[in-house]
Amino acid sequence: MNVTTKHDDWLSEQLKDANFAAEYLNAASEDDDPKTYLTALRKVVDARGGMASTAEKAHLSRETLYRTLSTRGNPTIRTLNAVLKATGLKFAVTAH
Repeated sequence: MNVTTKHDDWLSEQLKDANFAAEYLNAASEDDDPKTYLTALRKVVDARGGMASTAEKAHLSRETLYRTLSTRGNPTIRTLNAVLKATGLKFAVTAH
């Protein structure tokens, strides 16, 4: 097992915790590139139920969810909210 695989396994395990997943997504949202957030959200989805289960809970097709969370995805707030809710998370806004 290489270092990247170990890190990916560790991250996947950590993302099962809702608080860790929320902080992970909050950190990703600090990046100006939306691809960073979508990549992070995809990792959260994978760790917290997988694409098929999350798509079903979010009332999306699996293909739509894959497209939405791709680096070329451009999801609506409604879709992001549904995906977050399906993973046990929600949007929050804080002052900075």
